[in-house]
Amino acid sequence: MTAEIEVSVHPGVTAIPAADWDACACPEAADGGRPLDPFTTHRFLSALETSGSVGGDSGWTPCPLVARENGRVIAVAPLYLKSHSQGEYVFDHSWAAAYEHAGGSYYPKLQCAVPFSPVTGRRLLTRPGHEATGRAALIRAIETLTEREGLSSAHVTFCTETEAADPPPGWLSRTGEQFHWHNRGYGSYDDFLADLAARKRKALRKERARAQEFGGTIHSLTGDRIRPEHWDAMWDFYQDTGSRKWGRPYLSRAFFDALHAMRDEVLLVLAARDGEPVAGALNLIGRDALYGRYWGCTEDHAFLHFELCYHRAIDWAIAHRLPRVEAGAQGEHKLARGYLPVLTHSLHWIPNTGFRRAVAEFLRLERASVAEEIADLTALGPFHRGDPPAA
Repeated sequence: MTAEIEVSVHPGVTAIPAADWDACACPEAADGGRPLDPFTTHRFLSALETSGSVGGDSGWTPCPLVARENGRVIAVAPLYLKSHSQGEYVFDHSWAAAYEHAGGSYYPKLQCAVPFSPVTGRRLLTRPGHEATGRAALIRAIETLTEREGLSSAHVTFCTETEAADPPPGWLSRTGEQFHWHNRGYGSYDDFLADLAARKRKALRKERARAQEFGGTIHSLTGDRIRPEHWDAMWDFYQDTGSRKWGRPYLSRAFFDALHAMRDEVLLVLAARDGEPVAGALNLIGRDALYGRYWGCTEDHAFLHFELCYHRAIDWAIAHRLPRVEAGAQGEHKLARGYLPVLTHSLHWIPNTGFRRAVAEFLRLERASVAEEIADLTALGPFHRGDPPAA
């Protein structure tokens, strides 16, 4: 007889034992190694909650799911009740406008995601050996919760290609675009440059030299080399960037303090002059990737942004033999620096059949447009003949 799987909703990830959550979110780290995806770990998601970055009046109300079989946790999902569409990076503002123009209430909606983190990773987190049954149980629970509460929709964003490859019945798949750098077994940055067309290679060397003209030094810090005062600087940088991009920063100051406990999984790249940081970039370190997240500065200097966010990230990935660098959302300016366009994926559940049909047609056209743009941009890339050599 097949055991029945029970799925429960919780008021936050902090209400779930870390061992149960991480057995599904990062089983590969059970041996004490680095998590494949630091963003779905219990301590990262808990830090968002305890710091007040989600919950309260943030518009992100945590309601994570836990699936149990015979009392044992076999699957979990980071789920949020959303009252807006900020901090998601898979834009559905036009959907919201159309839904409300037709007389419906688009918000609240359900969002299965890592808040403020346009980073691809598993969203339906299962214990090894329970992939199919765990995912199916979570999907059914999301559908049931959406319909029971009368919500407009549910969204699983920045999921893996595997999760999106075979959408559950009635779910819609969506593609987007990001720019990632891929390590082709390079031994140094010069090895990477050797794969570029001569003109592009010369331009990047010149750009890196110009960045050094800000008159100070650049440090790449991780682990215990990151000191508490460095978070003061990163908070100032983050506030400056956040106020210009989003109107107000998503993350609280307390979240940066919480990151100090995760400093072995953090890379800070700081530009300092006379011992005072003037610009910085914050990255998280996964087992297979370096994830660029936040940048900011208190002074403007030519090309310093590119040096800290892109070139130093490549340097670090090569030195630590990481397969790729994911540099965040959007940004065609990354193309000239060796970051090529890749597909991102999301899944969407819309109970209203008429609206689902309209969105499905929109997504069909959008997928074709995204595929065409990725092909065109790849051909314009800096590598010899537009494409990097095979690994």
